[in-house]
Amino acid sequence: MMDTAKAALRREALARRAAADPALGARITAHILAEAPPPPGAVVAGFWPMGSEPDIRPLLEALHARGHTLALPLTPPRGQPLQFRAWAPGAPMARGPLGTQFPAEGATLTPDWLAVPLLAFDRTGARLGYGGGYYDRTLAALPGATCIGIAYAFQEVPHLPTGPHDIRLPAIATEAGLLRTGA
Repeated sequence: MMDTAKAALRREALARRAAADPALGARITAHILAEAPPPPGAVVAGFWPMGSEPDIRPLLEALHARGHTLALPLTPPRGQPLQFRAWAPGAPMARGPLGTQFPAEGATLTPDWLAVPLLAFDRTGARLGYGGGYYDRTLAALPGATCIGIAYAFQEVPHLPTGPHDIRLPAIATEAGLLRTGA
């Protein structure tokens, strides 16, 4: 029942997001840098935008300029947590499964601070992803890491169904501001 509800929410969220302007990532960048920047020395994991996801490359470039080590995810076989490979602006990219892109080469890193993509969220920090569970497994394996959801403000919904393995996010950054959820 919950899987059916989540699948319907995914379809609806993807349809709503299709008309979004990925360039709003610049506003998201400003809110994160002002309200929740990673601490000095943190290894920061971002993501390469797919389709209509917010483009957080401006955030990654700003953090690189501040001296942060950056990483992007590699999508592993289903059922596994994400792995992260070192990345810097201008590094060559390779195509991965499900339309992803990742650094063509680089060291494997463990992030301290993660920018997490999503399709929908609610004020409790519940996050709806693409359905593979990659980020839930990854965040469960990194209990001390800081994670911030990245979304457009219109991706907020009143309530998301969650299961026992769904990891809630303590904050969501949108073009409208930073929402601290208390999760």
